[in-house]
Amino acid sequence: MAQEVRGVIAPGKNEPVRLETILVPDPGPGEAVVKIQACGVCHTDLHYKQGGISDDFPFLLGHEAAGVVEAVGDGATDVAPGDFVILNWRAVCGACRACLRGRPQYCFDTHNARQRMTLKDGTELSPALGIGAFADKTLVAAGQCTKVDPEVSPAVAGLLGCGVMAGIGAAINTGGVGRGDSVAVIGCGGVGDAAVVGARLAGAARIIAVDIDDRKLTLARSMGATHTVNSRATDPVAAIRELTGGFGADVVIEAVGRPETYQQAFYARDLAGTVVLVGVPTPDMTLELPLLDVFGRGGALKSSWYGDCLPSRDFPMLIDLHQQGRIDLGAFVTETIGIEDVEGAFARMHAGDVLRSVVTL
Repeated sequence: MAQEVRGVIAPGKNEPVRLETILVPDPGPGEAVVKIQACGVCHTDLHYKQGGISDDFPFLLGHEAAGVVEAVGDGATDVAPGDFVILNWRAVCGACRACLRGRPQYCFDTHNARQRMTLKDGTELSPALGIGAFADKTLVAAGQCTKVDPEVSPAVAGLLGCGVMAGIGAAINTGGVGRGDSVAVIGCGGVGDAAVVGARLAGAARIIAVDIDDRKLTLARSMGATHTVNSRATDPVAAIRELTGGFGADVVIEAVGRPETYQQAFYARDLAGTVVLVGVPTPDMTLELPLLDVFGRGGALKSSWYGDCLPSRDFPMLIDLHQQGRIDLGAFVTETIGIEDVEGAFARMHAGDVLRSVVTL
């Protein structure tokens, strides 16, 4: 029997979010109902609200979440009621050409729950990234649940569900940052700062944080950046080159998702260096680069979806590193809020006042 719970929906493009009663069905085959304990307010949710992802309104927002499995459907064997889990939006299928080649982090057929959650009047909701976790409970595919140590704080664990994993993975998995490398990170919000953490964890010798907000640059330095550049006052390409002996960085991570900053990343890398795009662009954005420059500079231009992570491998590892004190995931949590304050959290995020607001339930 469907349960009535609270959920935050985006009713239409750029409309204020609303707290509504939603119906969560019993889990069907391969599905799970999860009682949400914490969910981060991610910029991707704002993209949904603004219509930057699709126009499949109304959306049930929230996806960067942790909680406890309440019930599972037939065939769900990897998790059971009572398991503490981080939700992920890349439940690998195990059968597509990427999975069969031993590259499940690139799975081409990730799956979500088949049933839809609804409003009380029967209106079907589109869950953000197939999760919809600004809610007391949500319905997901069982494969979207990754078990981790229940001793960790839900507010911290949930951050691996999107932004922190995306940034750390962009450095380690996609960018392949290695010992002694020079790394530049353009855009020092939650994802960018996580990329700084990932670069430090991988042993980068020089980590250059770039942003237009001195507050964010100060925070990036506390996360492990060795140098900072305010690109409002200084040409970031020239500054990065100067800080790397005139050559450019081995890896440049673009965590903004705009053509202007991508061009900066492209020209700020060393010859044969790597550019990693982890910032999420909107559908209307286009990029123009001289093809001769693309050819002549060599190297690699990569995009990073979810930090090219494999949740079953990466989530427990990063939680373990956090519990050992080797990375401080708690440093990303600026504030904890109630479920009724999501709209206010979007405003604070847009103003650059927070690294992460986390809804606790």
